[in-house]
Amino acid sequence: MSVALGAVALVGAGPGDPELITVRGLARLRACDVVVYDRLVSDELVAVAPAYALRVDRDKLEQDDVNRLLVAHARRGRRVVRLKGGDPFVFGRGGEEAIALARAGISFEVIPGVSSLSSVPGSAGIPVTHRGVASAVTAFAAHDVESLDAAALARAPGTLVGFMGLAGLARLAERLAEHGLSPATPAAVVSSGTTEREQAAVAPLGAIAAVARGVPTPALVVIGEVVGLRDAIAPARRSAA
Repeated sequence: MSVALGAVALVGAGPGDPELITVRGLARLRACDVVVYDRLVSDELVAVAPAYALRVDRDKLEQDDVNRLLVAHARRGRRVVRLKGGDPFVFGRGGEEAIALARAGISFEVIPGVSSLSSVPGSAGIPVTHRGVASAVTAFAAHDVESLDAAALARAPGTLVGFMGLAGLARLAERLAEHGLSPATPAAVVSSGTTEREQAAVAPLGAIAAVARGVPTPALVVIGEVVGLRDAIAPARRSAA
């Protein structure tokens, strides 16, 4: 006797503001039996799942445990939402989960989310590209500064956007400067972007670590001439309400 399999939706919850989830992602969340959610997903979004739905905090689990959990619930015929901050495939380990589901023969879909890559700087008044200023963006994980190809990053045209880079920010700035990026390059740290707790610290690269001291995580690091546009954009920007 065959057993009906459920389905899994890898859903991007967006950068923080619960209203920035997509319509499709919200529909899957409202109809799920199980939701496995990231620490940075807002409580308001988690509450959208039906009252009967099982809620699982991913922060208490290793990645392999998450993969097994998604497969196990789907094999029991349940509709599973894997609710991830930002976009599932932008530093979200969505690819690892998709591969695990595919290998297990589990049907799944990927519902993209608004990535922090552009939305968090944008919320703070920093466009990651701008005509005549930056026509390219390089995104990188900055939690392990010593493993980065700092020489390549220092040479990269346009804007640098560092995820998980707050703890090692002083060393990141130092390594980029060692490889030729001017310490005078405009830089910013945007914390809790798109939410009511959003705050931004702006300074030249050589001073950004000191200026951003005490800024809470989660935070995104933005480096490049586009940061200088914030003075013209941010004062007139309407805050989310």
